[in-house]
Amino acid sequence: MNSHEIDYRIIGSEMQCIEIELDPQEAVVAEAGSLMMMDSGIKMETIFGDGRGQQQGFFGKLLSAGKRVLTGESLFMTAYTNVGSGKQHVHFAAPYPGKIIPLNLTQYQGKIICQKDSFLCAAKGVAIGIEFQKRLGTGLFGGEGFIMQKLEGDGWAFVHSCGTIIERDLQPGEVLRIDTGCIVAFTQNVDYDIQFVGGIKNTLFGGEGVFFAQLTGPGKVWIQSLPFSRLAGRVLMYSRGGKEEGSLLGGLGGLLDGDNR
Repeated sequence: MNSHEIDYRIIGSEMQCIEIELDPQEAVVAEAGSLMMMDSGIKMETIFGDGRGQQQGFFGKLLSAGKRVLTGESLFMTAYTNVGSGKQHVHFAAPYPGKIIPLNLTQYQGKIICQKDSFLCAAKGVAIGIEFQKRLGTGLFGGEGFIMQKLEGDGWAFVHSCGTIIERDLQPGEVLRIDTGCIVAFTQNVDYDIQFVGGIKNTLFGGEGVFFAQLTGPGKVWIQSLPFSRLAGRVLMYSRGGKEEGSLLGGLGGLLDGDNR
């Protein structure tokens, strides 16, 4: 294996964190800001690049770091290495409520494609790169833009999502239509496209947007029940006074739109 062989434990049910157990000289890489706590024998080092152990000089690192910027991530990642003589532990936490998904890349032909802000941490040696959407329509209307993240290697990688996770194994030719914001990750053999919702009433008043994401098997798909953008939009609406629940008008509005319970 090129990647370090780490052990892990996911803690919690909704507000999850992950504990990574490292043997001496083993390392894990993570996004900046995801650290929760670590033992005293862990050495933290900021690295320039995509997390792989071997880089082809400065320009190789610069290219991989530039690709990360295109996905909205930082130029830098952080490596946590066990420099002690015994087992050491480091904990990471997701930035919002949801689930942490463990992915053994060797089970998925060494590659997983995921939404561009979902990566949490991975064994050192796993590469965190970008995946371009080849279809113009998918890039423009697919919810994730032209660029998604890809995780490549032969070790463990961990992504996080908002809400509950549903896993679907698609058979060859099987089609699944999904809200564009609900896709967390899928294997490389899955065909990703978009489909017009159809119908004037559905488009204007259906509340589900104009396009569905269409995933065609074979392959595996991870789906989240609550896209973070939807949660953030609802919080923003309430913070701006979009729901005046304490007023007579707010109560009447809730009665009309079905929010009163």
